[in-house]
Amino acid sequence: MWRRLAALVRKELLVFLQDPRARIVVLAPPVIQLFVFAYAATFDVRHVPLAVLDRDRTGLSRAFIARLEGAPDFRLVRASAEAELRRLIDRQRVVGAVVIREGFARELLAGRPAPVQLLLDGRGSNTAQAVATYLRRIAADFRPLETEAERPRAPPLAVRAWFNPNLESVAFVVPALVAMITMVAVMGVTGLAIARERELGTMDQLMVTPLRPLELALGKLLPGVLLGLVEGALVVAVAILWFEIPLRGPLLTLALALLVFAVAVAGVGLMISALVRTQQQAMVALFFFIAPAAILSGFATPIDNMPDWLQQVTLINPLRYMITVVRGVFLRGLGLEELAGEIWPMALIGLITLTLAALVFRRHVT
Repeated sequence: MWRRLAALVRKELLVFLQDPRARIVVLAPPVIQLFVFAYAATFDVRHVPLAVLDRDRTGLSRAFIARLEGAPDFRLVRASAEAELRRLIDRQRVVGAVVIREGFARELLAGRPAPVQLLLDGRGSNTAQAVATYLRRIAADFRPLETEAERPRAPPLAVRAWFNPNLESVAFVVPALVAMITMVAVMGVTGLAIARERELGTMDQLMVTPLRPLELALGKLLPGVLLGLVEGALVVAVAILWFEIPLRGPLLTLALALLVFAVAVAGVGLMISALVRTQQQAMVALFFFIAPAAILSGFATPIDNMPDWLQQVTLINPLRYMITVVRGVFLRGLGLEELAGEIWPMALIGLITLTLAALVFRRHVT
């Protein structure tokens, strides 16, 4: 059995490596995703265009604007009228606008709240919230020199972020890409495996070989798992060596979880491949699984912010558990004991998906 299985796995790997279309579908997107998501999918407020309208035109209002200009994460755009502000926000030239009203200096010197208005583009809610928080901090720290000796200072606030001291998005995004890219690679190979045989007309030739249905299914499943593990290991290496994200937890725990996760999603890919007739249909079906899985995984938005009924749906999503594991190992230094509660649901999902894949494979192929 093992010799026949090894021969089939070797044949599948050779066919995959010799097929330009399969190589592009499976290998190119993960590499592109790694660098695009790592550099572009950021929640940090950097180089944000911000419009400013000064209607007070005093030394204190100019000092406040200078404080904004000194913030390294803002790029100021001067405006001369409120109509211009509306036009800049409507056309998404800026993410927000600061309007300094008349009486800013007078109210500030009198010790009363100064009239400053912040207008934000709500179409980018995450960026808008980050900009609002940053501007509130700048406004709270602003003190005119004339009243600095008279006004009591607030006690200094020491802020420290656990697990990600610099609050860098790359440390949050890249570890999750280990799970995302592994899933894309595994499902890309297993999802096309049987559909390719049908499309090329070679499935009947396989069925008359000494291979039994179980061996044939395993032979189609194992290459995807192996390639997924290789790509997952590659992303881990890039995260550590290129992005310099420290791996605080044990590598063995991450490897075990990655193996369980790869088997779980391989079952889904094999089931899809057994149901469809062509590789094009398989790719469409894979997209309809991967896109919702990514959205419901907690990759970009917290699961706790989703409606209660949708949180229950995420419990059947293996990507949800794997992202928790990989972030726990990278950022929190968790081991097998702490992450066992995330690994066993993936093992259960894997058992179910493989059973369903075997049933579908037996019914639609044999």
